[in-house]
Amino acid sequence: MNSKSNQPLAVVTGGSRGLGYVVAKALKAAGNRVLIISKDPVRAAKSAEEIGCEFETVDFENLDSTKSKFDEVLSKYGTPNILVLAHGVMSEKMSKTLRTTTQEWRRVMAINLDSNFIAINTLAPTMAEARNGRVIIFTACLGRMSGPGNTGGLAPYRISKAGVNALVRNLAHETGQGSRGFLVDAICPNHSRTDMGGPDAPRSAKEGAATAIWLATREFETGKDLTGLFWEDQEVIPW
Repeated sequence: MNSKSNQPLAVVTGGSRGLGYVVAKALKAAGNRVLIISKDPVRAAKSAEEIGCEFETVDFENLDSTKSKFDEVLSKYGTPNILVLAHGVMSEKMSKTLRTTTQEWRRVMAINLDSNFIAINTLAPTMAEARNGRVIIFTACLGRMSGPGNTGGLAPYRISKAGVNALVRNLAHETGQGSRGFLVDAICPNHSRTDMGGPDAPRSAKEGAATAIWLATREFETGKDLTGLFWEDQEVIPW
């Protein structure tokens, strides 16, 4: 059954928990039709019921399944107005470059970088063609090439996030940096209390998700407002 509707569609990956859940809930409250895409079907169903949205499941490490799922989403739900990519994994604690296994490297790259490319490559062309779309990707300050704390350790995680930053910057330039009505941005949520961040993280999930929600819902004036950038607490930070 085709489940397209006239409501603006917001697709949120990783929406069954943590930062993605907070974003999905806020976008639903803002009047969007929300679809969350997550790995765990039990948790996704529970979160979708709480939010009042729809859900799909896929293992983002399996890239063939991920491509098939996003093809299905486009066919079944139509072109999103908002795409928030909030899924991701941390690499093993001792995963320095010279200690990381090929298996661990591929796991983290597949989930954190490759699946993001697939989502964008599948869903964003029609968003850009419609000149009415916003893509927001959760990345990390650990993926920056400048600033404090950007060197050494957690190699697959850091490098996957640096790749996401490069993907966002490149896509933004390819699509006119907002001049054509298509916006794409990266955000650093900082260390937040999620399953990945742990219970002792200094920021709440709500604080970590706030900038993504703002980017997804803000008024945007071409030639005045900024896009195609890396954001932290609604401020632009260097790549």
